[in-house]
Amino acid sequence: MGSANHIRLVAGIYFILILSQAAAQQEQWLQYHSEREARLIGGGIGMHGLEVSSEKPSGVRLPQFKGKNQFFAKWSTPMVKSGYLWVLLDRERKYGVHDTLYIDSNGNGHLNDEESVKSYRLDQYSAYFGPVKVIFEVEDGLVSYHLNFRFYNRRDYTRLYVSSGGWYEGDIIVGDSKKHCVLFDYNTNGTFNDKSLQSVSCDRIRIGKMNSQDTRYVGNYIEIDGTLYRPEIARDGAFIKLTKAKDVKFGTVRLPETITEFSAGGENGLFTFNPEKGIGTLPVGKYRVNFWAAERKDEKDTSWRIKGSNFGDKNIYFDITEDKETQLSPGEPINAALSVNQRQSLFSFSQELRGRNGERIELTRNGTRPRAPKLQIKSEDGSYERTFSFEYG
Repeated sequence: MGSANHIRLVAGIYFILILSQAAAQQEQWLQYHSEREARLIGGGIGMHGLEVSSEKPSGVRLPQFKGKNQFFAKWSTPMVKSGYLWVLLDRERKYGVHDTLYIDSNGNGHLNDEESVKSYRLDQYSAYFGPVKVIFEVEDGLVSYHLNFRFYNRRDYTRLYVSSGGWYEGDIIVGDSKKHCVLFDYNTNGTFNDKSLQSVSCDRIRIGKMNSQDTRYVGNYIEIDGTLYRPEIARDGAFIKLTKAKDVKFGTVRLPETITEFSAGGENGLFTFNPEKGIGTLPVGKYRVNFWAAERKDEKDTSWRIKGSNFGDKNIYFDITEDKETQLSPGEPINAALSVNQRQSLFSFSQELRGRNGERIELTRNGTRPRAPKLQIKSEDGSYERTFSFEYG
């Protein structure tokens, strides 16, 4: 009898352990990090400009100023009730670069109770601050968040640039494998789960090897090792849940058969695939072209690749509808443009490749940039003839 009870007890404990492990896999917690150069971590964090004003904000209690004039800005975030936090730029001396920053770190709408932040770097027109800590109140308590600032002030131009100074990362279990997950607040609004059709307005995620640079858009889906998952990301970035996507509706996109790689993103996330005879599939939804690429070999078996991206104002949007085909026409022809600028007797030349929709073209030869093209200049009477080499950058 005692032995039977012991068996039931062990079995019960084992059952509880299985349940607790399953629950832990549902919410996989990540660790928060902050860094002055956080924006340099593989392009996962964007830089955003804030309008500044010299007019003192009404109803805001302010610290005692030291400089002759000050500047004020609003940093927008949905993590506080007001929807924004005030930022103030002052300086230690009456004149000079604004080297002191205040931010409403506790979200009470005032600045007179805040500690000043001194710039860690100054140059002729700029002051750099960070990482500057703010505190958000969430359901589970208080969480920290960090911002990095660059204040640019010139007579004809004044702007406060801000980027996220923090990110979350850690190991998670995906299926039967351990992966490394990194979350970035790309649009720098204090949250880590923003989805958008516009690439500048959605956050970023990586799931793969420790030092993977495969950065995707945060979206409704993410593909990992050929399996489609639905990610659920905590608003403050503290954890992620991954569920295998079921009953997903797909549509077809038809591309020119010369396209060997295609990438598009939106609220569904970011997808990159290699079309088969110009055909690819995507979950139903609205997308924006991220990039396209075409690769082929010449008679010497040299691999040439062109990649079109950065469409500017000519973004290409398209809809994927269930069981229907959407036809797109990215790719060639490629236009080579030469521009000439003259300042007194000095001429400068620049050359660039552009796609049919104004996208920037990157050309590689066997995976590396070929030599820059040459420019030959010859006078009409033949008395002057020289050849110059362009340089990248």
